[in-house]
Amino acid sequence: MEQGQREAALQVLHDRHAPELWRFALRLTRDAQVAEDVVQEALLRAWRDPNLTTRSEAQARAWLFTVVRNLVVDRWRSAAMRHEVGVAELVEPGVGDRSGEVLDRWLIADALGSLSSDHRRVIASAYYEGRTVAEIAAELRIPEGTVKSRLHYGLRSLRLVLQEKGVTRS
Repeated sequence: MEQGQREAALQVLHDRHAPELWRFALRLTRDAQVAEDVVQEALLRAWRDPNLTTRSEAQARAWLFTVVRNLVVDRWRSAAMRHEVGVAELVEPGVGDRSGEVLDRWLIADALGSLSSDHRRVIASAYYEGRTVAEIAAELRIPEGTVKSRLHYGLRSLRLVLQEKGVTRS
């Protein structure tokens, strides 16, 4: 079939079926612009189909409606439609991903919460506030040996709690 006949066949398909295809796509997508895009893509696929001119009008119509339905389903399944984004898109350029650090802090804070208040106070003073054993002893009015003992047993308990949570040493 020559080019002119092919163009005429596509024009007939468009004129007869495009409005109904658009309404069908609109019912499926609930978005006029998306429906228009889907119908245009379906007609483009009809243009590219080598069997375009060998189909009866009823077969061509059924084929077009099937293509529109499949295009809508493909859009629903696409990551863009589900508003999924890659991790690289979430991180601003020049800013590192700090999610691991945040999760580590959360996990440690949760584990610290399971310690006794004496152990927690000594560990927080030493590791978060940067105080020396002597400073902690003076502040809490306890012997330095007691501070060292609480640090040792507190860290040991913290390690066990983290191991129970599945954290392993790297």
